[in-house]
Amino acid sequence: MTRPYITLSCAMSIDGYLDSDTPRRLAMSNAQDFDRVDQLRADSDAIMVGASTVRRDDPRLLVRSAERRMQRLAAGRTASPSKVTVTASGDLPPASSFFTAGDSDKLVYCPRPAAGRIAAALGEVATIVALGDAVTMRDVATDLADRGVRRLMVEGGGRLHTQFLVDDLADELQLVIAPFFVGESAAPRFVGSGSFPWTASRRARLAETRRIADVVLLRYALSDRFEETATDGSGP
Repeated sequence: MTRPYITLSCAMSIDGYLDSDTPRRLAMSNAQDFDRVDQLRADSDAIMVGASTVRRDDPRLLVRSAERRMQRLAAGRTASPSKVTVTASGDLPPASSFFTAGDSDKLVYCPRPAAGRIAAALGEVATIVALGDAVTMRDVATDLADRGVRRLMVEGGGRLHTQFLVDDLADELQLVIAPFFVGESAAPRFVGSGSFPWTASRRARLAETRRIADVVLLRYALSDRFEETATDGSGP
């Protein structure tokens, strides 16, 4: 296999924003959906977020359910999946939860010219992986597959989602719509500009819709590797 099975996971407002433009995190989802996402994390070998998400949200990226953590440990896995991010600047706080929470591997992909500087800053808290003069998501996916990652969950933000979608690397998109608007032009959006493979003449296949309390899950099949699996906690 040349790359893992890649699932993009995102919750956004009706008008397509991931968050507000204020420092305080805006919750897009609800408790029931957070539990669904926790199952998706537990089923994954690695979780990837962008560097801006690490800086802005300080995510822990851990499996929350004690039962799911025990199931992973019983299967010979770490309690939570490996964590992955990518940076060209190396502007990531070593004390952030991305690096300090959990006992799984932390991988930081970066351009080769910046590897020495980034390793000096983050080498004690993560494995620094240099990939060419510029990092592409295709190269990241290939390297993760070489490391034994079979299932990759991408949790954003918008720049990362855009790169995976534009490069036609995602196998499925799990998109949750929150029942409100943000209406702030400077707030982060689900995706940025790009030449996406899915257009008015090549529509993505909607494989599932589900109401989860006051939000709705839209599940899109984006490749012929799409798996018709339940997303209600039964796992793949």
